[in-house]
This record gives sequence, structure tokens and C-alpha cells, in this order.
Amino acid sequence: MATLPHPRLSGKGVYAITDGPRDDLFAAVEAALAGGARLLQYRDKTTDAARRRQEAAELASLCARHDVPLIINDDVVLAKETGAAGVHLGVQDVSIAEARAALGPGAIIGVSCYGSLERARQMRDESADYLGFGAMYPSTTKPHAPVTTHDVLTQACQLGLPVVAIGGLTPDNARPVIDAGADYIAVVSALFASPDIQAATRRFADLFDARPGIL
Repeated sequence: MATLPHPRLSGKGVYAITDGPRDDLFAAVEAALAGGARLLQYRDKTTDAARRRQEAAELASLCARHDVPLIINDDVVLAKETGAAGVHLGVQDVSIAEARAALGPGAIIGVSCYGSLERARQMRDESADYLGFGAMYPSTTKPHAPVTTHDVLTQACQLGLPVVAIGGLTPDNARPVIDAGADYIAVVSALFASPDIQAATRRFADLFDARPGIL
């Protein structure tokens, strides 16, 4: 059945997603949080389990100090071990029910819906907490991902859950995506490949802060 939006997802803003192993990971994340990121996802596709566990645990502490939820990409076990706020699941990952059973009813469970409203409806009914769509523009992180039209976001708003847009977003092209209905703008390289991560995050955050009625 459908669920009410998760209380920790009541706002709007920047969803920062890390870009794999880097020596300055904690400083980079600190800069994104200082710039106004409202959510953080730890995304590291390597197989170095010990390093990933250590990094995720430290990020969980860092995010807690900023009162920002930490979401772990794909890995339910890692999310549970490190006390993260939740997990993000793709189509090849475990079910929402399995993730919920492992992480508890208070966990944030987000899902990739790509460009599919049918999948979005199904994921909502399976108790997802947010619905991710993209790529909105050609993406360097996932260069082969099909581009999703903006009207999909508008239609997804009718499903009653926060809508996350991802893929090729920059401060110069994100406003139409927000206007189409995105509650969160998920960004990888436009933040973490920037020479000034805090300023880059703030530029995205300002797109929300400048809109009437957004606190």
C-alpha cells in the first residue's frame, strides 16, 4: 500500500552523491554539507569492503552532526552495519521489503525509477520513501543512461512521494527540472569534480532557496 512521505524528507534541495574512492572524501563531503546539501548518498562500487565500511561509518557520524540523512547506494548490509539513515535501490538490487526488514520501519528507502512511471507506482505501493528519475540530461557518471523527459517528473508528483531528479544536472540547467516537479536535485560530478565543492553546492541550493514559499 502507499505510504506517507518520510518525515526526514519533508524539505527540498540538493542530494549530493559521492563519486567513489578519493583521498579527500571526508573533506569533500564536509564541503558539500557546508554548502547546503540536504541528503548525502555514499556511492562506491569498488570491492574494498573494509575501506567502504570505515568510510560509511565516518560519513554516518559526519552527516549526523549536520542532521543530514546518509543513504548508502545499493548495499543494505553496509547501511545496517554503519547506522546509515537508509539505502538507495536500483532495479537489480534487493526488494524494498527485504531492505525494510533489515533496516527497520524508520529507514529511508529510495529507488531508481529511471523514466518509468509504472515502476514508480509499483515502488510507491511497496513503501518506497522517494522516487528517483533520470538521466535528465546526458550524464558523465552514467553515459549510456537514457534521457528522461521533464514531464515524467510532473506526472510523478501525483504519486505523493518526494521526486528526485538525477543525471547531467548543473546550476545552469537544473531550474527547469525543479520547475517540472523535482523535490531534490541529485548531483555527482557537478559537485565532487568541482574545484570548490562548497560553492558548487550552494549554487544548486540557491535554486531552491530563491523560490517563493521554500524555506
